[in-house]
Amino acid sequence: MKNYLNFETEIKDLENELEKLKDPYNQEGLSEVDTQKISNTQIEIDEKLKNIYSNLDPWQTTMVARHEDRPKAKFFIDNLFDDFISLSGDRYYGEDKSVLTGFAKFNGKSVLVIGQEKGEDLDSRIERNFGMMRPEGYRKTIRLMNLANKFNIPIISFIDTPGAYPGVGAEERGQAEAIAKSIECCMELKVPTISIIIGEGGSGGAIALASSNKVLMLENAIYSVISPEGCATILWRDPKKMLDAAKAMKLSAKDLFNLKVIDEIILEPVGGAHRDRDVILDNVRKALIKNLNYFDELDQEEIMNERKNKFLKIGRNDGFMTSAEDLSTLTLKKNNFDKIFKSKKILFAIVGGLILISSIVLLT
Repeated sequence: MKNYLNFETEIKDLENELEKLKDPYNQEGLSEVDTQKISNTQIEIDEKLKNIYSNLDPWQTTMVARHEDRPKAKFFIDNLFDDFISLSGDRYYGEDKSVLTGFAKFNGKSVLVIGQEKGEDLDSRIERNFGMMRPEGYRKTIRLMNLANKFNIPIISFIDTPGAYPGVGAEERGQAEAIAKSIECCMELKVPTISIIIGEGGSGGAIALASSNKVLMLENAIYSVISPEGCATILWRDPKKMLDAAKAMKLSAKDLFNLKVIDEIILEPVGGAHRDRDVILDNVRKALIKNLNYFDELDQEEIMNERKNKFLKIGRNDGFMTSAEDLSTLTLKKNNFDKIFKSKKILFAIVGGLILISSIVLLT
């Protein structure tokens, strides 16, 4: 049974009609298939889908990103990679099933695969904690990322989470510290790292693994510091204003690409990734091949510096740091004021002048 979003009512009615046309013998008085009407109905469905999905507002995009039939990380891991070997445990506390990790082969080369997994049905969603990672999940990925770095193996991450798990136990076990350590680990890696946001990229739960050389995003995915409902609750004390919040947050792939927060948008089939899994699988495969090939001619230092510079440039828009060399040093160049105040004679002259001026003003 297909699941429809609230703005897909017309699509639902047309597809129900199409199913009846394809199986007319269940209806009294019909004995043959009307192929012409089937063809016309399918064309109408395609046109309506194209019209609806080319004009989605940010909140509708959020709903598509959360669609329960949307392909999850496990689907991509099972169909894109060969010889996947799942690895578990953080060697401190336990196993976090909300994240799948392991080494695999992609296009004949070894890669480390990390996937935040929400689950496909109620039982698996509960088991996977709805894709919300706990501290042990981040510590597991840190352990494996360091291992991949040691053996010069590229890292591919599939991001799909509403955010890190906010439970008491997770906080007691150091959730914030684990996320910070994961970001630090991602930034220090000397191997190529590629992150693909396939659904929700929520808060620190996403950025902990998405601090990568290349951040790719499916066309109808979202990536934000907080959910639209959470933002609306904080700003307006009204979670129903999620449309206003979604617009203000610039969480869609197009907005984030224009802001240079992400590097590439992976196109989805008309109607969302869940409508044609083969197409989205092929599009993701091509994007991964292209981006992995990009790093073939870069050495380890260049890979690390490119990642560092990428994040330092976000939001600067031709600011005071313009060259890659300035960015890589992580320090600001000293300006003329530094030179002036380092000279004691000039400093004393300035202070004396200020005192003299103040005295004249007071006397007059």
